[in-house]
Amino acid sequence: MFDEAERRDPDREREWVMLVDGARHQLDLIHDQCDARGLEVRLLIDFVHVLEYAWGAAWCFFAKTGPAAESWVGETALEILQGRAEQVADALEEHADAAELDGQRRLGVDKAVCYQRAKLPYLGYDIALAEGWPIATGVIEGACRHLVKDRMDITGARWAWPGEAVLRLRTVISNGDFEECWKYHAQREHLRVHAIRYRDSLALAA
Repeated sequence: MFDEAERRDPDREREWVMLVDGARHQLDLIHDQCDARGLEVRLLIDFVHVLEYAWGAAWCFFAKTGPAAESWVGETALEILQGRAEQVADALEEHADAAELDGQRRLGVDKAVCYQRAKLPYLGYDIALAEGWPIATGVIEGACRHLVKDRMDITGARWAWPGEAVLRLRTVISNGDFEECWKYHAQREHLRVHAIRYRDSLALAA
C-alpha cells in the first residue's frame, strides 16, 4: 500500500490520509512504515466504528425499542465530529455515575469511553471535515463489493490471484474507460504480434 502511494505521489506533494479500523496491530504496522520511510500520514478511524461504540453506550441509558436512543446517538455523534471526543468520553462517564450504573449495566459505556480515549489521536474529524477528507470507508467497501464480491463471491466461484485480470477488466468497464482501453490493447497487440515480429523481414524486402 505504501509502495503504491509513493508511486502515485513520489515527490510527496499531497496530504496523505489513511482510514483505518483502529486495530492495534494495524496501527503499529502503519507507524513502522511511516518511520522507516520518513513519512507523515494523517490517520483517521472509520467513523462508523466510533458510532458502533456510541450505540453500545446508548443501550445502557435507553430502551432499544424507544426513539430516544437514536436522538442521543445523533447528538453524541455531532459532538465527536466537532472534535470533542474527549469531552464526550468524560460526559459519558459522569452520566453513567449519576445514573448509578454498575457492572454489566454500564459495560457499553465503559467500552465506549475506553475506545475514545485510546483512539483520541485518530478522531480528528473536525479537521478532516474542514479539509474535505473522507471519514468513513463506505465508498471503498462499496467498490470492493461491486468489483469483487458481485463477480467473485457467487455460488461455485473459484479464483486465485491470476483472477486479477478479471478485476482489472471490471474496473475499466465500471469507470467507463473500456473503449479507450480496448483501443490501446489492440494497438499494443498489433505491435507485439506483427510490427515487431516482422520488422526485420519487411526491411529486407524493401
